[in-house]
Amino acid sequence: MTVSIRALPELLINQIAAGEVVERPASIVKELIENALDAGARRIDIELEEGGARLIRIRDDGSGIAAQELPLAVSRHATSKIASLDDLEAVATLGFRGEALPSIAAVSRFLLVSRRHDDEHGAALRVDGGNVGEVMPKAQSAGTMVEVRDLFYNVPARRKFLKVERTELAHIEEWLRSLALSRMDIELRVSHNGKPIRRYHAGGGDTMARLSETLGEEFVRSALRVDQSAAGLRVQGWIAQPHYSRTGADQQYLYVNGRAVRDRSVAHAVKMAYQDVLFHGRQPAYVLFLELDPHRVDVNVHPAKHEVRFRDARLIHDFVFRTLHEALAQIRAGLELDIETSSQPAVAPVVPSQSTMPWQASAQSPLGLRVREAPSAYAALYSTSVKQDAGHDSANTAVPVRSSEAMDHDGEIPPLGYAIAQLHGIYVLAETADGLVVVDMHAAHERIGYEKLKTAHDTLGLRSQPLLVPLRVAVAEREADVAEAEAQTLTELGFEVTRSGPQSLNVRSVPALLAQADPEALLRDVLVDLCEHGQSRRVMTARDELLATMACHGAVRAHRKLSIPEMNALLRDMEATERSGQCNHGRPTWTRFTLAEIDRWFLRGR
Repeated sequence: MTVSIRALPELLINQIAAGEVVERPASIVKELIENALDAGARRIDIELEEGGARLIRIRDDGSGIAAQELPLAVSRHATSKIASLDDLEAVATLGFRGEALPSIAAVSRFLLVSRRHDDEHGAALRVDGGNVGEVMPKAQSAGTMVEVRDLFYNVPARRKFLKVERTELAHIEEWLRSLALSRMDIELRVSHNGKPIRRYHAGGGDTMARLSETLGEEFVRSALRVDQSAAGLRVQGWIAQPHYSRTGADQQYLYVNGRAVRDRSVAHAVKMAYQDVLFHGRQPAYVLFLELDPHRVDVNVHPAKHEVRFRDARLIHDFVFRTLHEALAQIRAGLELDIETSSQPAVAPVVPSQSTMPWQASAQSPLGLRVREAPSAYAALYSTSVKQDAGHDSANTAVPVRSSEAMDHDGEIPPLGYAIAQLHGIYVLAETADGLVVVDMHAAHERIGYEKLKTAHDTLGLRSQPLLVPLRVAVAEREADVAEAEAQTLTELGFEVTRSGPQSLNVRSVPALLAQADPEALLRDVLVDLCEHGQSRRVMTARDELLATMACHGAVRAHRKLSIPEMNALLRDMEATERSGQCNHGRPTWTRFTLAEIDRWFLRGR
């Protein structure tokens, strides 16, 4: 039976739009608060009942809406934020489509009350399931109040998909946490079922207080400040040191020009930056703000504006990766990083210069580690001299007692201190200026060897090894197109690849270091990365995995007796080696106990 084409009723149009905009109560809270922020609000009160399903009431102190414009505010595609295609391409406000209010009003009992600062009184407009009432005068403080009752009361099928009260409230709290991180100048007050449950104070310049309030003190203690600009891009924020990692991605926040978004390309760049410093299966934590020209990013690609599309996705991926990779490389065992140094282009801890250190390169130990401390400096620390004998058995030697003269030593104690003993042939114990450091000697030596191997191999580059017989690889046509377009990139990675058909490639050479691996599987992984992210680190990752294995096998084993000079050489190399806080598998290599902590163990001073 033929059915004539006809225009849909306005009410049905609004309910269809609501299906895209209003997923759950958290979606309504997001849309209404974003409108309040665009109106210049500095304080926002959120009242909820039954996880937002029964009531959502948002009050703000923004600029307000004129009484005669209230009906227009609840009509589709009516907005004050854009007026032309040029405005849309460079939109800087959080909202811009003019769909949120009519969509919400179509599936709830809706009340909008507003007053501009210069108006004598406010005005109210009620909408019941999409049926718009009359504008009525109403007492109202300057700003806007939006009340949403009985969500999905007229769409029972949608209401059945709402989760239990606790779950819906958790979604709202998570979005408010994300907002609190991006707008630290805004005060947020939240109540649920008549009880205050959360208050985010306007932080002003105290960003650490807001970070602690939202993500906890442990995140603040482990956070590294990053701030880098290049090629018209800027990324700033905080990344957690590898020892602070999560089982899930619950503390990963990305903002593009102030808008909270999810982006696979940036998430992949962050993952690659943390690749060889995180324990298997763990997730990094970060709060990152990416800033760029609004013309270089399209925010109009998702109904709820959760995703964006970059015009220079490859450049942004590489920029984020390099910024975080370099920041994490500066983490050296024993060095404290200043998370508030935001004026620097990236995290840059202060490393003592060789001229001020009391140790110098002097000899080779049987381990192949450089013995850097001079005998005079080591003797100055302790009351008796210590023989620098490579065969010295430190595990069975009494530790000399420090003299008062040594304790007054003027600031020349290295960050990891000086070795005093070896524990069970596994851990190195070192005395520092403020307590005790314990080092896992195998994990530490493994990282040192790994970084040296990477540095040595980087100077040689990725050499290619020709195959005796070219390898024919069947691929999808899209992958063949990418291989042809990215021939130079593949050459830089050690592959020589030519196209032999619409869906086939000939591989004539592979990276020499990985010649024993499966070249076909590696090439396929590289092509997938090039298709999805515009670049690939698969070859470098495979190389690093091989070098990590070599470093692991070459590292000093447990129960190996080390001399005092060998242990000190290990400590000095840790202080000079990038990423030395973790081994190649992401395990920590050292920990510190302050004298105050040790005193508490024995109830001293009580």
